[in-house]
Formats: sequence, C-alpha cells, structure tokens
Amino acid sequence: MLNSKTFLAVDFGAVNLKLAEFGLTEEGGLRLQRYAFKSLGQEGMQENTREAAMQKALQELLSEQGIKASNVNVCAPGFHTFSRFVKLPPVDTSKVTQIIQYEAQQNVPFPLAEVVWDYQILGAAATGELEVLLVAIKSDVVEGLSRATEHAGLRLQLVDVSPAALCNTFRYNYGDLQGCSLLLDIGAKTSNLLFFDKGNVFARGINIGANAITQDFAKESKLALADAERIKIEEGFVSLGGAYEEPENPHQAAISKIARQVLTRLHIQVNQTVQFYRGQQGGAAPERLFLSGGASIMPYSAQFFSEKLNLPVEYLNPFRNVQIDPALPLEDLAKVAHSMGEVVGLGLRNLAHCPVELNLMPKSTLNRQQFNQKKPYLAAAVVCLILVLVAFGWFYDKTAAEKSRALEDLKMNAAPLATSQNKMNAAKNDLTTARAQLEQYENWIDDRFYWSAVFGKLREILLSVENKKDEEFKVPTGVWVEKFEPGGPATAAVDPQAAATPPPSAPTGRARRPRPGATAAGREVATEITAVTLGCRAINASLATKEPTANTTLISSLIEELKGATNYFIPDGTEVKGTQKGSDTDFTIGFEIAVKLKYPLN
Repeated sequence: MLNSKTFLAVDFGAVNLKLAEFGLTEEGGLRLQRYAFKSLGQEGMQENTREAAMQKALQELLSEQGIKASNVNVCAPGFHTFSRFVKLPPVDTSKVTQIIQYEAQQNVPFPLAEVVWDYQILGAAATGELEVLLVAIKSDVVEGLSRATEHAGLRLQLVDVSPAALCNTFRYNYGDLQGCSLLLDIGAKTSNLLFFDKGNVFARGINIGANAITQDFAKESKLALADAERIKIEEGFVSLGGAYEEPENPHQAAISKIARQVLTRLHIQVNQTVQFYRGQQGGAAPERLFLSGGASIMPYSAQFFSEKLNLPVEYLNPFRNVQIDPALPLEDLAKVAHSMGEVVGLGLRNLAHCPVELNLMPKSTLNRQQFNQKKPYLAAAVVCLILVLVAFGWFYDKTAAEKSRALEDLKMNAAPLATSQNKMNAAKNDLTTARAQLEQYENWIDDRFYWSAVFGKLREILLSVENKKDEEFKVPTGVWVEKFEPGGPATAAVDPQAAATPPPSAPTGRARRPRPGATAAGREVATEITAVTLGCRAINASLATKEPTANTTLISSLIEELKGATNYFIPDGTEVKGTQKGSDTDFTIGFEIAVKLKYPLN
C-alpha cells in the first residue's frame, strides 16, 4: 500500500515553472504522481513583474491539476544563486562554523545581512582540507518565492538551489557509475556544470544560457523576443560546423549559426572548468557527459559536445530509480524528463537522507511557521480564557442574583426600622431645641448672680483703695461710682475656658454654657455686653495733701486693683478712658475707667 500523503516540488526556472507531485513507496523510495509545466512568459523575465508571474502560474497549475497537497519544496533559479566551493584548513570541528562564516563574508558578493546563505561540508581532501559548498541568495528573492507559495495556499518546507538538487538527483540515479562523470545542465540564463568522482562533488555556475541564442537571433532578424523564442524551439538546431549546405529556411540558417556560437562560448567555459578541476582540485578526467536542462535538447547539441569534449554523451534520466505512476503517459514524460532534474532532487529531500541538504528558508517564513505551529496552543489558551470568563460571568450573575434577593429581604425588614428612625430623629431634634432653651435659661440665671457679684467686688475694690490711701496720704480719701454703662475699649476675644467656667457667685455644680448666638470659639457677638465704662468721682487728694501727683496715684491704685480681680475683669481691657475732670482747686475730681468683663452678659 502506497503512502497516501503526497508533497510538491516546484522549480521556479527563468522561463518555465516546473511542478511535480511525489509520494513515497512502501520501500521508502520516490514515486512520481503527476507533473506539469507552465511558461512564465515575458513577465517572468523581468524582475519587477516576475513575482506576480510566478504566483499566477503556480495557482493556475494547482487549479488545472486539481492538486490537494499542501507541503512544497522549491528550487531557486540559477541566475539568482551564488555558489562556490571553498577549501578549509583542517581545524577543530568547533571552529568550522566560525571559519565558514568568515569565508562567506569574503566570497559572497553581497553583505551577509542582505542574503540568506547556507553551506554543506562535502568531504575532506587527501591533504585533510575540508571541501565546502557555499550557497547564497539575496533575501528579497527568497522572500518572493515564499510569498508565491503562501499565496497559493502551500506550506513551504525548504528552499534549495539547482546545483544541490541536481547533485542529489544524479547520486540517487547514477550512484553506481565508476570514474568521473560530468553533468552539464543548460538553462535559459545560466548553466550548471557538476563533477562526480568517487563520492566527491564539484560544481560551477556559468552565466551562459539558451536565452543568448534567442536574443542574438531576435536582434539579427529584427523579431520580437517572443517570436524569436517560438521559432528557435520549432525550427532551431545546432550547426555541425565545417563545409555543409545551409538550410533553405533563413531562420534555420541563422539560428543554427547563432546556436553554435553560443554553445562554443559555453564549451570554452566548460573546458576551462575541466582544466581547473583536474589541475587545482586534483580531479580525474571526465569519462562521460550527461546533458540536462530545457535548452539541452536542441537538435545536434549532444553531437556538438561529444565532438568538442571527445566524450560519450547521453541525456540525464532523473527518473531512472523513481517509480512512475502507471496513469502517466511515459512517452510524454520522456520528452521533458531531461529538464526535471531539479524537481526530482527536491522530491528526494523528503526521503531519509540526501548527499547535499541545504535549506535557504527566509527567517520571516520560519518565524511565521513557528507561529502557526503555536496557533493551536494559542487557540486552546483563548478557549480556556473564554471558558474562565464565562464561568466567572455565570458565577457573578448567580452571586448578583443572590445578593439582589438578600437586598430585597433587607429592604423589607428595614422599612419598619426606617419609620422608627424618622420618629427618633424628630424626637432628637425636639430634645436638642429644648436643651438649647434650657441652656439659655441657665445662662440668664447665672448672669443674675454674676451682676451682684460684680457690683460686690467693685465695692470691695473701692473700699480697699480708700483704706490704703487714707494711711498713705494721712488725710481722709473717698472714691465712688457715679455712672455704670456698657461700652469700653476695642472688643477682644473672649477666653474660651471662661465661657465654660462658672462665674463668681454662680450656683455650683453647673458649668457656664455658651449663649445662643455665640460662636464655637467664644467670639463676642453684638447682643452681648463684653465691657463697661465706670464713671468715677473721688475727693481731690492733691488739694488735701498738697501733692500734685496724689490724684494720679489714687487712680493708678484703682486700676491696679481692678486688674488684679482676674475672676471678674480682663487686665488687658481695663484702663483709664479719657482725661481727668476737675482742677487742683476743686474739692472733687471725675474720671472714667473702661473695664473688660471676663464673662460676657446679655
């Protein structure tokens, strides 16, 4: 039973796109399921339109063939590829990568940051030197190949190059040959020359291809490139040289000469490469030549190279050891087999092991593929997150419903309490009002006792001053109050402690409360009496004692006594108001004293 899983191999050539679908046999070999070709047209020959042409051709082939495979290996065209064989000195294996990177910097004609490159160690020479195949492609070219396959819905597995793919094809089909074999793959823009000798491989790219024939013929015959290409394919052949009768068809005559000229230039490069291989690489002389590539089947091409190289020439059969699906027409396949060496080499990369395994996959594609591999895990994480959110939402809704029911129950139970609360608030307000009224009444009672205490203290002070001055002046003295009225010095802040301290002679056991209308800080308001003016009169002591300062001394003693009564008066607010009234010849004098009360009264 054959493996039902198939894969694609696509060779993006300079002129044609070649596609093959492969599967694996029961023995692990390669099986060709189907194949197809598609011309890229003139758009494929121009760099600015080549990517669009590749995408279009690939999609049309997949649709026409009904191909369902998703994995694809692709081969980059030779004219976009830089390859070189380098020899490294025998070093420790841990330093090989570092040395190869240095060689890449020296040999690749572009900055390494602008290319995708890879290498393969092909073996060791007799001297111990390592033979390394170094390959590089510009990053934008590889990105274009990646986009073309992804645009067609394919998953890119690897990007190979023509020399490596041809090497794997030849080894797989002709690994039993002895001696040195030469493979010449003639493409549209470039040709690949490969040497196979005792397990060793050497390759060189030559910038000569069949397009040179088309361009020279179009220029000489003044035809469009498309017409010149068509005539070349339909009527062209390679002139055998020497004396022979030219064809009557002028196109054939022109093409045959041009083809021989181009192949002669190609032969010169091949011959120089053979000399280099034998001299510098120490290789053996080639014993046979295999031709491949789309341009190799121009009539008399094999005879031309056989004559020039003096070697037996045959065409490469890439399907020599490949199983062919019975449904495929063998005659049609035989006509194009010579140009399918690259696609077979790409298909062989899906087997267990190949002699040359390069991969020039762009980093962007590798990153996308790695991301796509993680997509199932990311999707699972998103699903888990959604489930968690759903579960949380369900739990929240259920909890919210329970809380809503509990809240409704609380509201029902709280309704009677709210009614009671309103009643309690009303009763509290009534109690507050009653307390305020009670405090007012208590203050009024305190004020009644306070006035009698103030007058008593004032009488005590007057008597004290009289007694002291009688002894001091040695004559009778007298001081009395004629007028007692509100008013005095500028209002000062009331002592906050005094507002809550019971005044002298007030009923004990009850603190003095602030009157209605007073602020919390105890500031005086317009409705309170905070100071009084005493209109005083005294016997003229200066006249009696003949001392000019006696009256002043008497008034000062009175002021000192009033200031000393701190339970009743504020010292800073007690002072003489105005000037003394009366002359030295009058028997009495008058004066006014402003007194600041410690406790304001209504």
